[in-house]
Amino acid sequence: MIFPASESSTHTFAMKIRAARSDDLDAIKALLAENELPVADVDAALLVDFLVAEDANGRIVGGVGLERFGRSALLRSLATARKARNEGLGTRLLAHAELMARASNVSELWLLTTTAAGFFPRTGYADVERGTASAEMQTSAQFAELCPASAACMKRTL
Repeated sequence: MIFPASESSTHTFAMKIRAARSDDLDAIKALLAENELPVADVDAALLVDFLVAEDANGRIVGGVGLERFGRSALLRSLATARKARNEGLGTRLLAHAELMARASNVSELWLLTTTAAGFFPRTGYADVERGTASAEMQTSAQFAELCPASAACMKRTL
């Protein structure tokens, strides 16, 4: 799945959004580390439902993934490289992840964040109690170990 180049209000930022490949794993982990996001459970299996954004030179400058739990999924690892910020890339990646979720019959997206609680409400996500997530989701590494209890928990019904 390849998406067209995007335009910002100031200039064209040639980019494509595509499904992640196994050889993207190191670049994805580096991007997540740059954004101070968890990488401990990011592995090849996670890349099945992961999208990346490439710049005109083929470098990965953004990414987002889904971790599925039946008809619900955990939206995770939404990140953009510092040099690609303020171009709307995070919003575009989120929209593509939501399309991917809908296409595979996911009806709810959940997320945990310590840094982007201001971004997600503008895109339709609402604060929810962490304990309202399914038991299966609560036992995921993100819920159980990697994201602190202080992380905002949000949900969007698709």
